[in-house]
Amino acid sequence: MAKPIPRIGSRRNGRISSRKSTRRIPKGVIHVQASFNNTIVTVTDVRGRVISWSSAGTCGFKGTRRGTPFAAQTAAGNAIRAVVDQGMQRAEVMIKGPGLGRDAALRAIRRSGILLSFIRDVTPMPHNGCRPPKKRRV
Repeated sequence: MAKPIPRIGSRRNGRISSRKSTRRIPKGVIHVQASFNNTIVTVTDVRGRVISWSSAGTCGFKGTRRGTPFAAQTAAGNAIRAVVDQGMQRAEVMIKGPGLGRDAALRAIRRSGILLSFIRDVTPMPHNGCRPPKKRRV
């Protein structure tokens, strides 16, 4: 019979929760991914480790309402509220995608009180990549 492997820092002994609250992040990166159906806001530190995230779906919006600007604003507010408590003051913003929530999420980030060092559009653009599908004949 194999012996169970002891876990170091399991959830039972409470080490994980205490470590997360003590980490202070003065500077971070806010990634906003705005598709037509949803908006996902992820807050990372400068090394790229995720601190907090939220999306329009996790905020309780269902179906077509997830793609609305108000849903994006709510998602951005939820993601940023957690990191402001951890001491984030400065951030860079990376916006990706063509969705309606781009501007609304940026407006919510501006209102949160975090100083923005720069805002960059990182939407992937093909340099005439894949061949498109053939035209539909109806």
